[in-house]
Amino acid sequence: MEVTDIGNKEEGNVWHRKPTAGKSVLVTVARTTQRGKTVRFLHVTFDPKGDSFLAGDHHGNIYVFDISRNRFRLVQKTGQACTALAFSLHRTTELLVALADYTIKCFDKDTKQLVSWMRGHEGAVSSISVHSSGRYAITTSSDTAQLWDLDTFQRKRKLNIRQSFCIQKVFFLPDSNTIVSCFSDDSIFAWESDTLLCKYQLPVPDCGPQISYKAFAVTRDGKRLVAGGRSNLLHLWCLDSKQLVRVIQMHTQVRTVRQLEFLPDSLDRGASQTIGVLSQDGVMRFINIHTCKLLFHIGSHDNAITIVAVSPNGRHVAAIMDNGSINIYNVQSLTQKLNKPPPSRVAVVSDGDAHQELSKVRSEVVQRPFMSSGRTQVKILRPPAVPTTDDKENELPAGLNKRRLVALLKAFGEYPAKYRMFVWRSLLCLPENHAAYSSLTDKGLHSAYLTLHDKYPIKSHKLQRGLQRVLSALGHWAAIFGEVEYLPLVAFPFVKLFQNNPMLCFEVVATVIVNWCQHWFEYLPNPPLNILNMAENVLAHHDKELLQHLVDCGITSQLYVWPLLETLFSEVLTREEWLRLFDNVFSNHPSFLIMACVAYITRCREPLLLCSQKQDFSYFFHHRNNLDVGAMIREAYRLLSSTPADIHPRTLLSDFAPLTKGQYPVFNHYPEFIVEYQSQEREKIRLQEMEYLCERQEVSALRTDFVRRQVEEEAYYTNQELLQKAEEQRRNNLAQEEEKLTQQKAKLAAMKRELKVKELQLLDTSRRRFLKHQQDLRASQIQRLDQEIRRKDSNTSVHVLPQMDLREQESAAAVKDLEIRQMELEAQRKRLEQHLLKKQGHMGREVENEVQIRMRKADREVESLAELLHCPETNMQILEECLTEARQLGLESDWQRDIVDRLQQVNAEKERKRERLAERQRQTLAEEERVADTMRDVAGRKYPERMLLMK
Repeated sequence: MEVTDIGNKEEGNVWHRKPTAGKSVLVTVARTTQRGKTVRFLHVTFDPKGDSFLAGDHHGNIYVFDISRNRFRLVQKTGQACTALAFSLHRTTELLVALADYTIKCFDKDTKQLVSWMRGHEGAVSSISVHSSGRYAITTSSDTAQLWDLDTFQRKRKLNIRQSFCIQKVFFLPDSNTIVSCFSDDSIFAWESDTLLCKYQLPVPDCGPQISYKAFAVTRDGKRLVAGGRSNLLHLWCLDSKQLVRVIQMHTQVRTVRQLEFLPDSLDRGASQTIGVLSQDGVMRFINIHTCKLLFHIGSHDNAITIVAVSPNGRHVAAIMDNGSINIYNVQSLTQKLNKPPPSRVAVVSDGDAHQELSKVRSEVVQRPFMSSGRTQVKILRPPAVPTTDDKENELPAGLNKRRLVALLKAFGEYPAKYRMFVWRSLLCLPENHAAYSSLTDKGLHSAYLTLHDKYPIKSHKLQRGLQRVLSALGHWAAIFGEVEYLPLVAFPFVKLFQNNPMLCFEVVATVIVNWCQHWFEYLPNPPLNILNMAENVLAHHDKELLQHLVDCGITSQLYVWPLLETLFSEVLTREEWLRLFDNVFSNHPSFLIMACVAYITRCREPLLLCSQKQDFSYFFHHRNNLDVGAMIREAYRLLSSTPADIHPRTLLSDFAPLTKGQYPVFNHYPEFIVEYQSQEREKIRLQEMEYLCERQEVSALRTDFVRRQVEEEAYYTNQELLQKAEEQRRNNLAQEEEKLTQQKAKLAAMKRELKVKELQLLDTSRRRFLKHQQDLRASQIQRLDQEIRRKDSNTSVHVLPQMDLREQESAAAVKDLEIRQMELEAQRKRLEQHLLKKQGHMGREVENEVQIRMRKADREVESLAELLHCPETNMQILEECLTEARQLGLESDWQRDIVDRLQQVNAEKERKRERLAERQRQTLAEEERVADTMRDVAGRKYPERMLLMK
């Protein structure tokens, strides 16, 4: 056994020496560090194809092991241990990893990039189940299960349970929208994934103690469920009937079931029969669920297994051992003794005691695939040393003998399902011309089948493509097959049966056409009237009453024979019945198919005699009916042996002729002129259709252009009307604004006139009041002076000297008063000037500030107007408003200029007043001088008089 230590390598070979044939363990993969410490692998899982698998170790490294290419590669370093792994079925390069921190991460194994990070679990995720479409995934922990959308990586639903129960596992059924949830109380529920409505619940078994389910496994067809737990019992459920169909008791060494895995088989159509049971002792035992026989086992007590993954194709098993390494097992080597074909067991069938020998062979054949390896001794009977001439004619490829196979078929009615495809390939002697088939497929799809899905829609895209591929190869092989309308009906059942091997499917269909469809294409495009007449003659010989009833009802062989032939019974038989019929068809002369049609009609004579309407007959031969296929096949054999030679189809049909090896034969059994004529007509129709499509495209383009121009024209006129209405509206708005501006101008002019009049009145009143005050003041002073003079003159004679002294004192006092008055007048003048200057400065600053504010506002409006000029149509109203504002600013600027002129006039008037005041002051001073001179003169005249009196 080869051991591969990957160490710290990021990529390399899985094994360095190719494993020898028959070796059960291909290689053991281990990982050790530079210090010699072993790093344990924790989980493994296979990809959908089964050629490679993921493995995660204790350090968080995720590896991809490609068995088919003998390569491994490190795809991610998560830094923490993983608890579950799964491949994304929708995007094959993505993988899901559940980590120890309760999160799930999605990585791309090619780019090694993190695609998404999903959080929400509060416990370790134990399993990840991905829907068959790859769009959804279910992650399960002990407390909850969560449904994720893998397109958006968002959580759609969350399953919570009561604390008294735990979730064991939640998973999707294969190729189904059903979710199965299993709990610790052994209850199992099925839910609809779209609506999450409960579809059904499996009844909890009441027989025996509670198993406490821990492990579950489902067959690929989703019909069988096996559950096991803390016991050596396995419960086998049928999900169609929702019933417990079997309880399997394992060996007493099994006390607990840790894991269950079905072993797929390519020929079992998803109904797996072998299941692997991993128990607590580390041994995985593979048993048959029907016979309960032990087939083989892997692992041992010394080299125990902890976790197992089985490839979907059933070829390999990856097992993590107790020491942390991975063992890769070859299933073919493990089951080599079980899969031997059974031809040698029918080698001694003789005519003398056929029933006894065939009974023995049947017992051995049925039980052989389910027997454990090396435990049953079987005696192999050798064929005669010298074969006879008949044996040479009946010799088939792979060592089979046709005569013996026919005897086996007559004894059991059908070939074993496990070996049916193998027997068919031998009976039909398929050449397997890979090169010739590749040359046909390289030509691509045939023009006659490009739109096959429109006429024959199939739900499965895989079947649709397979049918299209096979029909295209047939069309390239012979031109006639591009003209046959019913060819898809003939080929479909074989395409469905051989959908995984298109070359074998093509060769089977070609062999059927060459041998069992002889003379079918001579009346193309009509049905093969000669073949239908032969069937009608056989029916007339064996059941004249039924034929007369069909004739009386106006039913021809095109209605009761041709539907069976053109579909090869696929519409009226189930899958199992059809396979059983064609076991006999392929084992007999090509005329057996016609006899089978007549046998089907005669076995259904009672319901046919009750029918009288044409639509009833048409429905009958296009749908399934209550019929015993075994009786029909026996009737066909009776007709084959009892039909007279003159009406027997064997006289028209030749014996079986297999396809030639290397190249496929030329097929020209059809009227070439009809095919050529149809080809020419089809080509003519195709050219006319192309011409019509071109003209239609041109007309469509012209119509589209016309509609576009019409729409543009209507949009243009509509836009023009809107613009015209908008222009009229703007004009009306402008007229209204101009009228408002005119009214505002009139109001402003009236207000200015009123202000000017009031200002002039105030100035005139102030001036008059000031002059009057000055006059009154001067008059009072003069009057007071005159009074003083008169008073002093009256007292001169009595008291001359005292009066002179008094007058001098009074003159001095008057001079002082005049000086004080002059100082007061000067101070008043200065205060008045200072007040006028302050007022003038304040008014100037206000005007300047107002002018600057208006100018800045005007600048901003001009800038906004400049910006609005780029979209004149959309901002016309704003421009008009700005124009109105500008006009208003112009009016306000005129008013400001008037105010400035008025202030200048006021300043000039103040200056003139100041000058007049200064002149008046000078006059006052001159008057005071005159008064002083007068007083001095008076004093001089009084002084001589006083001197005279003293003398």
